[in-house]
Amino acid sequence: MHADPRLLVGRESFDDAGIFVVRDDLALVQTVDFFAPIVDDPYDFGRVAAANALSDVYAMGGEPLTALAIVGFPSGRLPLEVLTDILRGAHDTVHDAGAVVVGGHSIIDEELKFGLSVTGQADPRRLLRNSDACMGDVLVLTKPLGTGLLATAAKAETLGGPALEALYATMRTLNRDASRAALACGIRCATDITGFGLLGHASHVARASGVTLRFIGSSLPELPGARQLWRDGTRTGGAERNERFVGPLASWAGADPADIALALDPQTSGGLLLAVPPSVLADYLSAVPEAVVVGSVVPRADALLLLE
Repeated sequence: MHADPRLLVGRESFDDAGIFVVRDDLALVQTVDFFAPIVDDPYDFGRVAAANALSDVYAMGGEPLTALAIVGFPSGRLPLEVLTDILRGAHDTVHDAGAVVVGGHSIIDEELKFGLSVTGQADPRRLLRNSDACMGDVLVLTKPLGTGLLATAAKAETLGGPALEALYATMRTLNRDASRAALACGIRCATDITGFGLLGHASHVARASGVTLRFIGSSLPELPGARQLWRDGTRTGGAERNERFVGPLASWAGADPADIALALDPQTSGGLLLAVPPSVLADYLSAVPEAVVVGSVVPRADALLLLE
């Protein structure tokens, strides 16, 4: 395989985006993400899909510059106004991020799908990578978990209004401020939590950094009622796949089953998981009030992940 020295971060570490160095103080951050609707309103779907795609740039410590829309649209089943609203929602969120939608590509598909290919910029000397967690770092999560559980309940029309609005609000929220604060504090390690769930993405950090990540289940923040939804029987196929993936890598004997379910729940436009040096923890928590301490980085053990 051809190796290019300008490719600073590729696929080897399963990081959130590729980093291509242009010059000593400038690198391109490149990522792509798209999926089927997770919310009913087309405008909100566009906003959520855009925030989700932009998140990979923020997870690397970058700032988004441009975006290309990717659309699979069932033109025979949905009116064109639906696509117009999706694109409007995405445009508004990309604009809020200080970036520009420069075009895109669409195909006729049986199922509606939408997302973005995003290019951002970063200083290659100041990046957030999943390979830089150090023993003694504190694990911090910047958004509550449970979007998969709440979205499943919403599709079944069993989710109350306040919980539904909390779900939409968290998925629309950009990870921009959490990322900028991390760089300002000198933090070097982060990843964003999306479809593989907290433990799935944490496993990439643990493997790339050569450490074990220890989580305190009771400290995991949840969207309103997420744990109770699981206790009442709500299940997602994504969580089952995540359990098959991380099960051999994790130890959670004795943990509350609802905490395990929350840690496996597939997220859409989730928050950042950061490994924060203790010396800057108070500064970061002050700058990002919604951030929560959820665990610590410990020496490599038999299991990459501990949930207690």
